[in-house]
Amino acid sequence: MPELPEVETVRRTLTQLVNGKTIKDVKVLWTKIIKKPEEPEQFCDALRGQTIHDVERRGKFLKFILDDYVMVSHLRMEGRYGLYDKDEPYDKHTHVLFAFTDGTELRYRDVRKFGTMHLFSKGEEEENLPLSQLGPEPFSKEFTLEYLEKKLAKTNRKIKVALLDQTNVVGLGNIYVDEALFRAGIYPEREANSLTKKEMKKLHHEIIQTLNNAVEKGGSTIRSYVNTQGEIGMFQLQLFVYGQNGKACQKCGTEIEKTVVGGRGTHYCPKCQKNKTKRKK
Repeated sequence: MPELPEVETVRRTLTQLVNGKTIKDVKVLWTKIIKKPEEPEQFCDALRGQTIHDVERRGKFLKFILDDYVMVSHLRMEGRYGLYDKDEPYDKHTHVLFAFTDGTELRYRDVRKFGTMHLFSKGEEEENLPLSQLGPEPFSKEFTLEYLEKKLAKTNRKIKVALLDQTNVVGLGNIYVDEALFRAGIYPEREANSLTKKEMKKLHHEIIQTLNNAVEKGGSTIRSYVNTQGEIGMFQLQLFVYGQNGKACQKCGTEIEKTVVGGRGTHYCPKCQKNKTKRKK
C-alpha cells in the first residue's frame, strides 16, 4: 500500500497534470469504489462542470479541490491515476474515468478494486470519515516531540503497532515504520510506553527524517507502485531493513531478521535494535 511519500509523489504529479482542468463527464465502471454519495449517479452529476483547482494530501489520502466539492481518494493496495487522451483505449482494470473539456481523461485504475472515493461539499471533508479521526501530519507543527511522548506514554501496545495507528500520526505504514525504528535503534516489539526520553527524541527525529528522505526520492517502488506518469520511486535503494531479511545489516553486518508484529511482516536488525525490557524512567 502506498504510504505518505508515495502518495505525496502522486499528489505532486497530479497537480502538474490536472490543475485547472474542467470535468465534462464522469464514468464509473466499478460502483463499489464510490463510497459517498451512495448512488454513483449522484457522484457523476455533482462533478460535471467542476474545475480542479488543486490536489492536496492528508495522510495517505488524496484531496481533489474543486469549485464546490472535495473528492477524497485512497489508493489502497494498487490504485493508480493516469492522464490519457480520450480516444486511447482502456483495460478492464480501469474503473473511473474523468473526462475533461480539453479532450483528456484522468483515469483511475485498480487491479484489486480496493480503492475508495468520497465526495464532500467543501469544508465538510475534515469533519467526516475517513479524515475526521486522523492524527497530525508528521511534517506539521502539531507533531512535536511532546505530542509523541504524550501519545506513546498512554499505551502499552508494541511500538510498531502504535506507529501504524493513523489516529496517532498519519502516513506511516509498514515500510517507513520499520525503517524509522531501525534508524532509531528501537526493537519493533518494545512496549510503546517503555521508551526512554532519549529514545523518544531519536524516534521523533527519525520518523520525520526518514519520510523526508523518501519524499525527496519519490517514494519506494515496492511490488507494483509507480507514480501517475509511470515513474518509479528510488528510496527502495536506501532501505536498511524492509525487505532485507537474510541480508547483512549495512551498519553492523548482522543478518536482518523478519517477524510478525500486529499481523504485519516486520524487519529488524537484532544487534542494532536490541530487545530491551526496561521501563521508562
